[in-house]
Amino acid sequence: MNWDKQKIKKEILSYLFIFVGVFGFKSTFFEPNHIPSGSMLPSMAIGDFILVNKMQYGLKVPFSEWLGDPVYLTEFSQPKRGDIMVFEFPKNRSILYVKRLVALPGDTIEVFNDSRVFVNDKEVKGVEVTGEIREELRALYDEKGRDLKMRFEKIKNGPIEHYIAHNESAMFHRDQMKITVPQGHYFMMGDNRDYSSDSRIWGFVPESHIRGKALFVWFNMVYPWSHEPFHFRPWRIGKSFFNGVE
Repeated sequence: MNWDKQKIKKEILSYLFIFVGVFGFKSTFFEPNHIPSGSMLPSMAIGDFILVNKMQYGLKVPFSEWLGDPVYLTEFSQPKRGDIMVFEFPKNRSILYVKRLVALPGDTIEVFNDSRVFVNDKEVKGVEVTGEIREELRALYDEKGRDLKMRFEKIKNGPIEHYIAHNESAMFHRDQMKITVPQGHYFMMGDNRDYSSDSRIWGFVPESHIRGKALFVWFNMVYPWSHEPFHFRPWRIGKSFFNGVE
């Protein structure tokens, strides 16, 4: 009987160590995340499974973000304009969002309803994309994209060049009056500019809500039971979100 108790104790401890190791790694180093919506098209496709670098902005105490605000073992490293960040939704921290960082603490930000963006009174200008690249980007919208009047631009936001989309039949066209981003907060926008619920609607993202930076796509599949048509795009695997055109 004593041997059985010892065996059970060892089994419990082994499972406990596995649990702590796996979730501690996920909490501190890297975390998978799924993209269920099209707010980040054309940079991220619906169904992308991405890997998030949890150490990008500082090393956290394992599990600290489960209990509230994360505790950093190292000094917090300021994100860069253009980073694609995963963060806790300001209105409900149990929900994770993925958006692009457009304005930093202390920046002024102004957005017009034609999606022109001004950061520190300077317009973030884009170059319209045509030809083969345009068709490749449009294909990510699947059947819906054929009915949308849309155009694509290549813009540079901070050190990162990437594509954004404009849709004439917009859902979220709205102005953002000129405002200064408070210290410790960030202004986020989706690359699918006119179909993104972002900081223009629900406000700034606190520093304490940041989970990490998107690295690359490790899988892509839209679930058969999803409200979107089933898709499996193996060519998306390996797509990175490092500096450069995404």
